[in-house]
Amino acid sequence: MTQSSYVHGASEKRLIGQTIGRFFDEACARHGAREALVVRHQNVRLTYAALKQRVDALACSLMRLGLKRGERIGIWSQNNVEWALTQFATAKAGLVLVNINPAYRRSELEYALNKVGCRALILSPAFKSSNYLEMLGDLAPELAHSEAGQLKATKLTSLEIVVRMGADKTHGMLNFDDLLHAPSADQLDALEVLGDELQFDDAINIQFTSGTTGQPKGATLSHHNILNNGFFVGEAIRLVEGDRLCIPVPLYHCFGMVMGNLGCLTHGATMVYPAESFDPLATLETLAEERCTASYGVPTMFIAMLDHPRFNDFDLSRLRTGIMAGSPCPIEVMKRVIDKMNMREVTIAYGMTETSPVSFQSGTDDPLDRRVSTVGRVQPHLEVKIVDNEGRIVPRGTPGELCTRGYSVMLGYWEDEAKTREAIDAGGWMHTGDLATIDEEGFCNIVGRIKDMVIRGGENLYPREIEEFLYRHPKILDVQVVGVPDQKYGEELCAWVIVREGQTLTEAEVRDFCQGQIAHYKVPRYIRFVDSFPMTVTGKIQKFQIREQMKRELGLAEARTA
Repeated sequence: MTQSSYVHGASEKRLIGQTIGRFFDEACARHGAREALVVRHQNVRLTYAALKQRVDALACSLMRLGLKRGERIGIWSQNNVEWALTQFATAKAGLVLVNINPAYRRSELEYALNKVGCRALILSPAFKSSNYLEMLGDLAPELAHSEAGQLKATKLTSLEIVVRMGADKTHGMLNFDDLLHAPSADQLDALEVLGDELQFDDAINIQFTSGTTGQPKGATLSHHNILNNGFFVGEAIRLVEGDRLCIPVPLYHCFGMVMGNLGCLTHGATMVYPAESFDPLATLETLAEERCTASYGVPTMFIAMLDHPRFNDFDLSRLRTGIMAGSPCPIEVMKRVIDKMNMREVTIAYGMTETSPVSFQSGTDDPLDRRVSTVGRVQPHLEVKIVDNEGRIVPRGTPGELCTRGYSVMLGYWEDEAKTREAIDAGGWMHTGDLATIDEEGFCNIVGRIKDMVIRGGENLYPREIEEFLYRHPKILDVQVVGVPDQKYGEELCAWVIVREGQTLTEAEVRDFCQGQIAHYKVPRYIRFVDSFPMTVTGKIQKFQIREQMKRELGLAEARTA
C-alpha cells in the first residue's frame, strides 16, 4: 500500500503549559547569575537576575499607565535592549505586543496602528533613513499640544500613549528609561496577581503578514504558540545552558523574537545582539569576541560574512550550531557555512508567521545531503499533510499544498474572521499556500508556491499589496507586480505599468512616489512601461508570462537552491 503524505511529530518531550511570564520568572530564578542578554552596540550586559528586575519594572509601569490585559501596544524599533525588555514585560503585563516593521513608512504605520487598535506605541527616535518621530508627528500633529499619555489623534483613533527611546525629550511622549524606575511592593504584588490570572492561550503577539488582497493581515499568536516553538527550535539545534546565540536577524520577525529570544530563554542560553540591524563585520566581530556557540541568519547574511574581506581575521572555532532560514538556502552556501564557519550542526528551518513560525527543521545529525537539500522533518507535536486541489492527501513524493495542525497554529487574523476561515479549515489545518513533497523518510522539500508571493532576502512580499499602493498614483492606469530571480536576494520585484492616456511617467517618478510611503524593499527594482499585459482568452492576467519575459530581457537565471 502506498504511504500517504501525512507526518506527525511524536515526542516524549512535553509541551510547556505556562504563560511566557511564569516561565520567564522561573528561568530567571534558575539562571540568575548567568548572562542573559548582551547588546554590543549599546554596551549592555544583563544577567538573568538583572533582566528580571528591568522587565518587572517596565511591566509595572505599563500597568500604572492604565494599560489593561488584552490591550495592544506597538513597538517600532530596530534591535536593541528596549525591544527585549518590551517583549518580556508586555507578556507579564498581559498586553498584546504588536510588531511594527522598522522599514514601515507613514501609510503602513497608520494602517497597522488602526487595524489592531493600538492604545500605546513604543518607538525609537530614528533608524537608518527613517525618522520615526517625524513620521509619527506627521500622522499625529496633536502630539505637539498633548499631555504625555493623553493623545487624541484624528488619524490614529486608538493611540493615547507614546513612549520614545533615548535621552532626549519629545512633547507629548514619555521616555522609556523613566519607566524602568524600581516599582513599589504594591505594584509588584499586583503584577504577581495578574500573572496568576493570565492563561497560556491568551493572545500575546500580533505580526503583520502581507496579504494577497491588499493590506497586511495581523497574525495573532498566543503564549502557547510562541513559547513552545521557541523551545522546540532550540531543542532541534541542541541548544543548552551556557550557549551563546548570535541574533543578527530582526526582532520584529519570529526569527528574532521567537526562535532567538524565546529559544534562549527556554534553554538558559545568552541572547547576543551584534548591531541594530545586520552588519557583516559587526556580526563577525561579535561571533569571535563573544565566543558565540550558535548563530542565526538568512542566506544573504551568511554570504555577506563568508565573502567579507576580513573573514579570516576572526576565530569562529567556538561556533557549533545555528539556523539558516527565511528564504531558499543555496546548497553551496550551506556547505561553506559548515566548512568555513565551523557550524557543523547548522540546520535549515521552514515555516510561516501564522505557525509561530517553524513546522519543519533539519536535524543536527541528519546526513549532509539531506540537510542541504530539504527542510528536514516535522517538528514535535505537529501534524503535516500534503493535499491535492480537492483536499485529498497525496502519496509520498507527490507535490501538493502543505497543511499543518497543532499547538503552533495562530489564533487567527486579528478581527478578520473571513481571512482566518480561508487560512484555517474546519479541521484546524493551516493551509500554507506552499507546494511541497514529503519523501519516504519524512523529509520535506518545498517545491513552489501556490500564490504569487515573492521572497526577497527573507522578506515575504505579496505583489497585490504593492499593486494596490501603486494604483494610487494618478498617472497609473494599471499595474502588475511579479518576482524575478536575483542571485543576491533570491528574488526582486518587477512592476509592469500601464500609464493613463495622455500622461507620461518615468521610473524615477514611480520610485519617488514610493519613497517614505512603503518600505524600501517593497519598491520594485525593475519598472517597465507597457501597453498591455499577457492574458488568457478569459481575461486572466498571466503573471508567469511577465516573469519569463523579464528573465529573458534581463538575462536572469534562477538561483540554485536547496
